[in-house]
Amino acid sequence: MRLIPFAYLASYLLSLLGNSIAGVALPLIVLQVTGSALGAGAVAAATAVPAVLAGLLMGVVIDRINRRTSSVLTDLVSAAAVAALPLIDMLSGLSLGWFILFGIVGSLGDVPGMTARDALLPAIVRHSGLASERLVGIRESLGAVALLLGPAAAGTLMVLFEGSTVLWITAATSLAAALLTLLIPHHVGDIVVTAEGEATAAGSGWVQLRLGWRVLLRSRFLIVTTALSVVSVIVLASLQGLILPVYFTRLEQPGMLGFVLTALAAGMLVGGTIYAIAGARGRRRAWFLAGVFGSALGFVLIAALSSEWVVFGGAFVVGLSSGLFASLMGVLMIERVPEQMRGRIMGTQNAILTAAPAFGILTAAVLTEYAGVNVAAIALVSVGLIALGLSVFAPSLRNLEPESAEAGTGGAAVIHSA
Repeated sequence: MRLIPFAYLASYLLSLLGNSIAGVALPLIVLQVTGSALGAGAVAAATAVPAVLAGLLMGVVIDRINRRTSSVLTDLVSAAAVAALPLIDMLSGLSLGWFILFGIVGSLGDVPGMTARDALLPAIVRHSGLASERLVGIRESLGAVALLLGPAAAGTLMVLFEGSTVLWITAATSLAAALLTLLIPHHVGDIVVTAEGEATAAGSGWVQLRLGWRVLLRSRFLIVTTALSVVSVIVLASLQGLILPVYFTRLEQPGMLGFVLTALAAGMLVGGTIYAIAGARGRRRAWFLAGVFGSALGFVLIAALSSEWVVFGGAFVVGLSSGLFASLMGVLMIERVPEQMRGRIMGTQNAILTAAPAFGILTAAVLTEYAGVNVAAIALVSVGLIALGLSVFAPSLRNLEPESAEAGTGGAAVIHSA
């Protein structure tokens, strides 16, 4: 594999792996330091809003500077925010306030970092010589690997090291991700702007932000795919975050939840690998329908809550279908999102998807409290099935083949950004 795609994919894997480890280890460290579950919840709540705002607002910056540079800077922000915690622990000791402060700082790098990598992807495809289907499929497979390895690595590290020492490891993964991204030549991150894009490039940051939102809201394709992704994330988060923990707790087998997440990640790995190998063959509509109907089947199997083995099977099917669907959507985003607006549009999408899980878990909690876990599972999955069903008949998703004149290819000029 050539250097450019290798550096991009390795950086992507390390960044996600670090986030996956921190997602498990950090709440445990907060609990160890504060002795309060409320404290862990306070850290999560305090960082959620800045993460969403950063995703919404930083897209303008990502659209104005070199995409490789923005990716490196966001990884460095994440690394510094995490590394500050064990450093302060050595110097003066940690408290809840420190966790909240650097949680907020770190959130300013997380969603923008995700957006920066998404915005850089079309350039990686152009300079790598790989088909977009293969590159995106490999990327989704690596995301599944991070999801598989992260929790296990976090548990092992928490046993081997004391307290906040584990966070040096997660900071190192973000730093390594930034260094790997530096292996990508600087010119690869230059922004390609069409003649039409040059005409709309002027104006303040707020004007540019509104322009990006206007493009997003006027595109039926982007509206439908964003809404479908949000609903799917809400349903999946409600199942993972509340319904299944309650279900397995009632079975007196809470440890089984980990196997469900493993089955989900394994399915995503298989789905991404299949798409990387065969995604360029056949019609995209067939891949889309496979992802939609597979997700529907998996959600139904999970919502039935008939046995733990059926739940495991449903999780694997959902993961497999998600791997196919996410890979296809990644390819379509490369082709259909204007190059000069990728930061703003994908930053908005990532911000919404970051906020969606909390809404899903809250809804599931209310339904479970007042109607029971089975009703909550059926109700939320029904919403997901309706969204999936509507997407099958959406006019904007009927023709998914490459367009004759893709966005961002006509009359292109390259902006050499800092």
